Amino acid sequence: MLTPAEAQDLIGQSLAALPIESLPLAQCAGAVLRENIYAERDQPPFDRVAMDGIALASRSLGANVRAFRIQGMQPAGDPPQALEAAGACIEVMTGAVLPGGCDAVIPVEQIRICDGAAHLAADLAVEPWQNVHRRATDTRAGTLLLNAGVRLEAPDIAIAASAGMARIRVASQPSLAVISTGNELIEPGEPVLPHQVRRSNAYAIVAALKRQGFGRVADDHVRDDLKELAARLEFHLDTHDVLVLSGGVSMGRLDLVPRALADLKVRTIFHKVAQRPGLPLWFGVAASGAAVFALPGNPVSTLMCVARYVMPALFAMMGATPREPRKIALGGPVTVKQSLAFFMPVRIETDDSGRAWAMPRPTNGSGDFTALAGTDGFAELPPGPNTYPKGFVTRLHRW
Repeated sequence: MLTPAEAQDLIGQSLAALPIESLPLAQCAGAVLRENIYAERDQPPFDRVAMDGIALASRSLGANVRAFRIQGMQPAGDPPQALEAAGACIEVMTGAVLPGGCDAVIPVEQIRICDGAAHLAADLAVEPWQNVHRRATDTRAGTLLLNAGVRLEAPDIAIAASAGMARIRVASQPSLAVISTGNELIEPGEPVLPHQVRRSNAYAIVAALKRQGFGRVADDHVRDDLKELAARLEFHLDTHDVLVLSGGVSMGRLDLVPRALADLKVRTIFHKVAQRPGLPLWFGVAASGAAVFALPGNPVSTLMCVARYVMPALFAMMGATPREPRKIALGGPVTVKQSLAFFMPVRIETDDSGRAWAMPRPTNGSGDFTALAGTDGFAELPPGPNTYPKGFVTRLHRW
């Protein structure tokens, strides 16, 4: 069987890139940038006043020169004024252009204003360019600011705005269909019999997708009937970029998903990964390019496969620069009995020295989803048999 890393590589090699669209900047938070963004002009674009106070020429100060006539006021956003005489100063506001002839700003807290003049203490030292944010000290016009592939967060949106980008090119969001299978599944709120279970996996998958910013998500439930399953899958393959199924992929007589997908000419890339939980994971690609993830139906397996494979794949389809999972040390020993990669739910806790630890939170099997409450994700451990001690550094996959 494939290792998790090999499975992820095969998924990455099989994905179709999503289209690019131009959106208003205000709609781009969380999107994946698909063009480079360059500085429109120097930043700051002028010598910028960094504090409220007065601007003056530092060379005009002397032992006997401690009072300066206030010539006027320079607010932010106004054209620059010019100093009229060495014995004058200009009241300035934070963010304003430094007036011509000035090379220093003295904060308002260090001056005393009396009779239209600013008075300085006898022992106050003034250096050239103090409290001035010099032009182009942050970046110069034409400098690359953002690379294509960035997931746009608040600072990135601000940078794009500063570059004058009213619209930017981003990856289109994938259209997703989340499909659960099984006769035993009953919706929350509906009467449930002793031999039935609540339909929870689909809600968890949809929540995970929406938490990561994916908004185009459809939800469906199909009974264990091959004809009905094939018809519903055919519809979703024609109308969606990605299908995420839960259940029906193991070896039982009613595990119909692989057969239905084969009948629809969906090419199998792999079936089964050497991991626990989640061994029966199935992945394939339709003739249309739609990617199909058929996840095991046990709730813990489902959520782990979504975090480990589905989320990275969706961002890869959008052209996002890959993010490596965080490295973290185990906060307690974990024994892996089988020769399979092992996914251990963990809660992140910080000790008194500020170090983060992945505290193991074992489940009572892959159906015990209630044990995941309060966990932050799972640690991926190498195959056993082995016991990994406290302090063993591994990779963390967050929910």
